[in-house]
Amino acid sequence: MTVGEEPTAPGPGPTGPEAAASVPPRLRRDARRNRERLVEAAHAVFAEQGLEAPLDVIARRAGVGNATLYRHFPTRAALVDAVFRDQLTETMEAGERARGAPDPWTGLTGYLDAVFATLAADRGTNDLMTTRLPDAETLGAVHAHNRETVGVLLERARAEGSVRADVTTEDLLFALAALGRAVPPLAVAAGPDAWRRPLALFLEGLRGPASEPRPLPGTPLGEEELGQVLGEMGPHRARPADGSAAGDEA
Repeated sequence: MTVGEEPTAPGPGPTGPEAAASVPPRLRRDARRNRERLVEAAHAVFAEQGLEAPLDVIARRAGVGNATLYRHFPTRAALVDAVFRDQLTETMEAGERARGAPDPWTGLTGYLDAVFATLAADRGTNDLMTTRLPDAETLGAVHAHNRETVGVLLERARAEGSVRADVTTEDLLFALAALGRAVPPLAVAAGPDAWRRPLALFLEGLRGPASEPRPLPGTPLGEEELGQVLGEMGPHRARPADGSAAGDEA
């Protein structure tokens, strides 16, 4: 048994209140401590390596065995949700504040500034916000809330003429995701705030010009198409035919 790992029960036992009463308090404290270690270690490893970091690396850094990790977090999505829940909730709160801004352009630019500051925090957060991770409950809620926030602000900005009339929500979300993926290498090359210049340039391109703008080429992406594109951008791309995947927790 690995040091720090909770002993595995020998077989099926009581459930519900009887189960809780049958577990010695010291073991319950050990389990809570191991969970806290895993969350702390996962946050550090995800920040360094992104969400594809091998789970056994996280277990080793937490000082527990793989079995302990899977006992607390049966899937990668469950671990990600526990690590980033508070941070993602803050992003949703920023969206609510932006929706209440009297000026839609100020609300939109302020919200995107807050989102990109989050993207620059670490590689794990960047992976979360710019791609898709199936079965992460909090993350799914954040993506839906983000889409709604951008859609509401964009509609208001188009109506008052501060944003060109032919920009769709999917246009904006796709472009922001692509730009967001560049934030970590930008930070390495030019400092933690280097993302502000390309974001400002991008936002200037959204402004409604005094003259009638030229139509955008091609057909706008639909919501499902956008999700498929973001899924292919990684890090959680579809598995190859042989079923292998880097960092797979099987």
